[in-house]
Amino acid sequence: MLGFRRSRHRLTTAAAVFGLLVAGAAVQASAAAPAAAATPHRILFDNAHAETAGNADWIISTSQPDPLGQDSSPSAETDWTGALSSWGVALQKTGDYSLKTLPSGSSLAYGGSTATDLSNFDTLVLPEPNTLFTTAEKTAIMTFVKNGGGLFMVSDHTGADRNNDGEDAVEILNDLMTNNSVDSTDPFGFSIDTLSISSDYPSAISDSTNAVLHGSFGTVTKSLIASGTTATLKPADNSAVKGLLYRTGYSGNTGAFFATSAFGSGRVAFWGDSSPIDDGTGQSGNTLYDGWNDTGATNAALALNATEWLAGGSSSGGGGGGGGGTCTAAQLLANPGFESGNTSWTATSGVITNSSSEAARTGSYKAWLNGYGSANTDTLSQSVTIPSGCAATLNFYLHVDTAETTTSTAYDTLKAQVLNSSGTVLSTLATYSNLNAASGYTLRSFDLSSYAGQTVTVKFTGTEGSTLQTSFVLDDTALNVS
Repeated sequence: MLGFRRSRHRLTTAAAVFGLLVAGAAVQASAAAPAAAATPHRILFDNAHAETAGNADWIISTSQPDPLGQDSSPSAETDWTGALSSWGVALQKTGDYSLKTLPSGSSLAYGGSTATDLSNFDTLVLPEPNTLFTTAEKTAIMTFVKNGGGLFMVSDHTGADRNNDGEDAVEILNDLMTNNSVDSTDPFGFSIDTLSISSDYPSAISDSTNAVLHGSFGTVTKSLIASGTTATLKPADNSAVKGLLYRTGYSGNTGAFFATSAFGSGRVAFWGDSSPIDDGTGQSGNTLYDGWNDTGATNAALALNATEWLAGGSSSGGGGGGGGGTCTAAQLLANPGFESGNTSWTATSGVITNSSSEAARTGSYKAWLNGYGSANTDTLSQSVTIPSGCAATLNFYLHVDTAETTTSTAYDTLKAQVLNSSGTVLSTLATYSNLNAASGYTLRSFDLSSYAGQTVTVKFTGTEGSTLQTSFVLDDTALNVS
């Protein structure tokens, strides 16, 4: 509560236990993952939002929902009809993917009983949607990703309103991210720019460990813009966001043509143009362009590697690499919601509390750092072993309130860090302050895949100045591996 000056107090619960999580805890969290051949990666391509309006033909096959109805064993892109058939056929030929299309006239849903319900898939591909998603559909999409699904968003340039309904893909995808019932506070850490860039060959960043740029389908060097747009990244909102290819002359947080991020337990990819996924062949009457095979770019490798990464088929996330092998999906943090009181975490006295002065996001307990209105430091940490071959995502919900009135100076701070077993800081994931004060909790997500095979400590350190309180309140943590 704003301006509340809390008194120090000590919980009567048992002292914290600081140590490694045993492998058995991870095993209890999830059954062992079957081999890829036994459980193909399940991909749903959307065709329910005018993806074939005008000259667009963004389908893998005219046989929907099942492309195998057109050809059960395709060997060439023309065996399936659609401008995305090269994408579909390339995945189908590996034997590791099960592909479906959500037909026109259908709606996206999550948690239902239909064959095309999102709960039956690992990844949803939105290839330049041209009609707005309904409120229910946006809830379904965001919940799907939050619970571990992959989301592939392909945009186009602003003004590409192919069905003349007043909405283009830029507006539609931005609406999904800013006007939904799950999290509208910049959940993925980027916004799509309202630009129409006529031509360019965006270049890949240098990152040899990145699974999207260096995946099983090849190495990515460049992509293609043939009337497209870019994204503006906002790592302060979601530090997992990462630009992978940039418009010529751009870097950092502007001009990102291809980007990845994380949300909840899921993964997100953004591509700023539909021309790179166009294979030049499709239904009669459409004017298509073969960006898939453009000799100046490596679009096929980019699309296919990203699909593999989104579906969890890669061992490393958008920001790092964790080595090869299979991974048992699990949530690794003990007492993640603090409901067992001061156990499994090492914390400053009074940090893990059920005090009613600050509300928990769920349950009764939370971790409340600082909030005294005097100079002090609070810490919260837990050690965990991230198995080799796993992609790992750290999630936590953070609420910040403050009595500070400044809009420019960070007097009080909270650092989220990763330390090695010797206590050396490996990475400062983010630093929050009194300037981040807001009502309610905000989900924060970080890719820890680069620490696979290591024992690390997740640590939060809150430092408060001499006057005017700032409270940093954490709840519902998770370290998900897959």
